[in-house]
Amino acid sequence: MATCIIVLYFLPFFSSQPISQSVIVTQPILILASLTAVLSVISYIWLPKKQSTFPSSLIIYLLLTACVSGLIVTTGSASSPFIALWMLVAVFAGLFGVWGLLPMLAGIGAFVGAEYLRGNFTPELIVLVSFVGLLPLIASFIIWHSKSGKSDDGSDRAYKDLAHELSQVATQSEVVINAIGDGVMAVDGKGTIQLINPAAQRILGWGKQDALALSYKSVLQLVDHTGKELDPLADPVQQVLNNNQQVRNNDLNIASKTGKKMMTSLVVSPVGEMGSGVIIVFRDITKEKAEEREQAEFISTASHEMRTPVASIEGYLGLALNPQTAQIDDKARDFILKAHEAAQHLGRLFQDLLDVSKADDRRLANNPKVIDMVAFTHDIVQGFQQKATDKGLRLTFKPNPDDGVRHVAPVYNVNLDNDHIREIIDNLTENAIKYTPKGDVIVDVTGTEDKVIVSIKDSGIGIPNEDMPHLFQKFYRVDNVDTREIGGTGLGLYLCRRLAETMGGRIWAESEYKKGSTFFVEIPRISSQEAAQLVEQQNLAAQTAANQVATQPTGPATFDPNQPPVMPPLTPGASEPPAASTAQPATTVPRGESLTPEQIAAHVAQLKAMIKEQQATTSPAPVETPPSAAVPVAPVATLRPASVSIPARDPAQPPQ
Repeated sequence: MATCIIVLYFLPFFSSQPISQSVIVTQPILILASLTAVLSVISYIWLPKKQSTFPSSLIIYLLLTACVSGLIVTTGSASSPFIALWMLVAVFAGLFGVWGLLPMLAGIGAFVGAEYLRGNFTPELIVLVSFVGLLPLIASFIIWHSKSGKSDDGSDRAYKDLAHELSQVATQSEVVINAIGDGVMAVDGKGTIQLINPAAQRILGWGKQDALALSYKSVLQLVDHTGKELDPLADPVQQVLNNNQQVRNNDLNIASKTGKKMMTSLVVSPVGEMGSGVIIVFRDITKEKAEEREQAEFISTASHEMRTPVASIEGYLGLALNPQTAQIDDKARDFILKAHEAAQHLGRLFQDLLDVSKADDRRLANNPKVIDMVAFTHDIVQGFQQKATDKGLRLTFKPNPDDGVRHVAPVYNVNLDNDHIREIIDNLTENAIKYTPKGDVIVDVTGTEDKVIVSIKDSGIGIPNEDMPHLFQKFYRVDNVDTREIGGTGLGLYLCRRLAETMGGRIWAESEYKKGSTFFVEIPRISSQEAAQLVEQQNLAAQTAANQVATQPTGPATFDPNQPPVMPPLTPGASEPPAASTAQPATTVPRGESLTPEQIAAHVAQLKAMIKEQQATTSPAPVETPPSAAVPVAPVATLRPASVSIPARDPAQPPQ
């Protein structure tokens, strides 16, 4: 330190630029620094061989303290740029015990007295003296002295105890981190890896010594689901360093050192102040995602296959309830009506399962159209008026209430899929009515310059606080005494969330238990000018598509024997009778292939049987029914023989 002060004294002689007066060292300070430096060299080279070093070390320390004190006083006193040197010197005062602490305290007292005589005794000075002068002395005493005294071998027992305790804590922490099955990495503010546990080494294929001190981007290579490198703004580690908020992500992939890509669940948590560093916890979820895909495929396939027979059951039950097609008594009608409602509910459940599987696989259709949200939402709410009235509730559409008075409602245009929006509002409104025993359900549409917010508020049973974080998860339902008698699968709100996210929006809820809930849906808004342009473009595209269909040439009909023949639905009064046969040919003959004579004979016999069955089941001409009781006629397939290629008969063989 004395050598640095000497160098600083000669700096103005070699600098081509002017030096500030606040850093110029005076000659008295130079003399003290030189004396301190010379004594330090002599003490280091000669005194250890001859006598104890304590007196000489104390003298050198006091000279250094005087040198630093004089430097601070001559370069601005309380505003001196060298105040930090005092803190550095004061930390070692406790090493000399009372002989070191008393001179330091005397120096601080002299400094405060001088400033008081000058009239500079201010609260700022008190704070400066406390933190810069006294605090280092207190820390010095704690570091170098302890009540436990010395051990038998003369070493500092407090220091040993502290070192042992820190060693135990470090060992325990290392054991815990190494035992964690998830990969753990500690990264500093510059993105340099400071810690990596064995699980992370195993997942990434990097050794500990190879990974430490490298940038995390070299070791933890994050890519999106398409395999492309992440944009810096989408990097979760950089996001946490910038905003000091925890980030969770399950949609990213990791590329190992060998190039293997794996799906990962990533949690990045901040450490300390903003930009200080992060802790990264990740794990390989490739197998879990594959199992989820298999489950989704099973649900999708099963729902699709089961929806067809359910639709048939629903249709036949509808025919049984129609007095034009069936005659049943009142008791049977009541049973069939309940079965029909159950079949409809089952059909809706299968449809929800299909929609959820499409949402999870990003297969949801997206057909944006320009929509006036106020008018569109009003039409949806109108469809629930009767249901709310039957339950004794007041369903109100706030922008345009049905009170017989003309209202002027603002226009909020969006360019989104109207089926998605209808699904969300339908679900939320139906839930509000379902979970509200009495009171009001209020639907409102508000917005900002770039957002439209639809809110559905009810005075129902509310949602407990512990259930709020899980409300929009798949298959999650609030389970308490108020909800157990109300049906549900836990798919509605999850589907609403996925649909809102698909449209670039979000959904959230606010609730107070026993006092009601409010659900909010926020979606992007477009301006009136942009809406007019999009409407024109969509109309033009629709007209162009219609013209292409109208002008498309119709060639001769082609027949594919691998596809079942299809016939348009018959209308009442049609001359051709419907075919009720469901028989199928025993063998489907690919185009251009030949059959053996035995196969031809069997095929012709099958066709004859089908024609005979069709003639036997031909129904009479349909009877006209009133429009109010019209019976829908299902599409009927006409029976046509498959195209058969018959090979030439060998004259040597007898005819079949």
